[in-house]
Amino acid sequence: MNSTTDSGAASLGELSMLAQNLGSPRILVVGDLMLDRYVWGDASRISQEAPVILLKADRSEERLGGASSVATLLAALGAKVDLCGITGEDSASLRVRSILDDLDIGHKKVFADPSRPTTVKERYIGRAQHRHPQQMIRVDYEDTKPINKELEERLLEAALASLDGVGCVQISDYDKGVCTPGLLVPLIREARRRGIPVLADPVRGGDWSKYQGSSTLTPNRLEAGLAVGRTLETVQDALAAAGELLEKFGLDVGIVTLDRDGMALVRPDGRAHIFPTRPRQVYDITGAGDMVMAVLGMVLATGADFAMATQLANVAGGLEVEKIGVQPVTIAEILGDLQASGAITHSVENSRGKIALETEIDQRVNEARRMGRRIVFTNGCFDVLHAGHVSYLAEAKRQGDFLVVGLNSDASVKGLKGPTRPVHPEWARAAVLAGLEAVDMVTVFEEQTPLSLIRRIRPDVLVKGADYRLEEVVGGDFVTSLGGRVHLAPLEPGMSTTNALEKAKAFEKIHLSDGGGNEPRAGAA
Repeated sequence: MNSTTDSGAASLGELSMLAQNLGSPRILVVGDLMLDRYVWGDASRISQEAPVILLKADRSEERLGGASSVATLLAALGAKVDLCGITGEDSASLRVRSILDDLDIGHKKVFADPSRPTTVKERYIGRAQHRHPQQMIRVDYEDTKPINKELEERLLEAALASLDGVGCVQISDYDKGVCTPGLLVPLIREARRRGIPVLADPVRGGDWSKYQGSSTLTPNRLEAGLAVGRTLETVQDALAAAGELLEKFGLDVGIVTLDRDGMALVRPDGRAHIFPTRPRQVYDITGAGDMVMAVLGMVLATGADFAMATQLANVAGGLEVEKIGVQPVTIAEILGDLQASGAITHSVENSRGKIALETEIDQRVNEARRMGRRIVFTNGCFDVLHAGHVSYLAEAKRQGDFLVVGLNSDASVKGLKGPTRPVHPEWARAAVLAGLEAVDMVTVFEEQTPLSLIRRIRPDVLVKGADYRLEEVVGGDFVTSLGGRVHLAPLEPGMSTTNALEKAKAFEKIHLSDGGGNEPRAGAA
């Protein structure tokens, strides 16, 4: 297929409007149900029994996985979901149904198969030094043989009976035996006859002919590469593969998800689009594909086109990888992320390009250094900006010519200050800092300390508040070893974010005790 690449991108305003008007469509989800178990704890040491990490467990959690994960994500977005699949007849099945009831997800079309266990994936998550958690091992309990003909016929009858009033059919194939050709082929044919879009998240490898005639498939880079018989190394490779899949399986559009490179989309007329994703802190890719599926289904159920659906799904998939395990992404989070993108763009345009993405740091700093400017670096959370911050940053700027502010990310602030912080998200904090005359560049860092960023920037002067001692300043030894210096800036007495928040809480308490509608009277207790 000859294709022409164009942006095809909707504006942030258009995407925000779409996200706010997704409504509550009815969506039928067909596929493999699973129960995901998580055991969390500190990876404290090596076991004395064997050369393995000892996990000191402190909590456990159960969530729905597979097709039931897609149903969960759809319900969190506001959809009315009917789920069609199977479980075993065991305690895990009871737990799956209990969670579905709690989430108000219909499961009358979920049948029990006593010949197999409910699919369970058990993950053990360890925290190193009480910090960011990482998956250590996964244990699976499953039987992947195809369902028998009797169950296949029952599922097909139930699914066909559910099509009235459905805005989208979603097929979630994890190769656990439910998504047989005998179920999918007639279901896809009837749904398309009725004009209902059908999305299929295909199995890795295997025969994809059972998805013939779907509206689209949502393979990742590896799955699409296996389907076309070659490795997809570039976005152009992905676009070519998307075009091949479109033609081979009679799709409305071809889509390939590309993790850090975003999503590729090809239309029947040859127009091709790459929708990039912005850089994110990736904690766990689990559930990103399910999240993409869920948002695609929600958007297509409204009648919007694939380009709009793909862009919004791309945002939601990016938000999902910032979470541990499969956790719902809400409309509010999607709107917040779109707002963040817009605010950052606005701040760059209106603050002489002061906010630097991770990929722009070296160029910005090196350019300033070539112009003979002395580089000054400081860092902080800058959560609730007050006069003390303004004075501090002005003092920092007086130490040189080009002030770089390292801003703790939201995750970093939460780790330092606790679960109630930050008050303002990183994009908002960056925008405010960029509006200050003293600040020449703002960049966000994810770590608990700015040491890596300091080593990268190699400032001439490192500035911290006078409440530190010289030997306590992170990166101080490194800067002085380069011939630079550390400056301890005086602080405004009584000015701190903590004090500001405590005063706000005290005012709110007095305000509410006065009836919530009047300013507190002079002398009120």
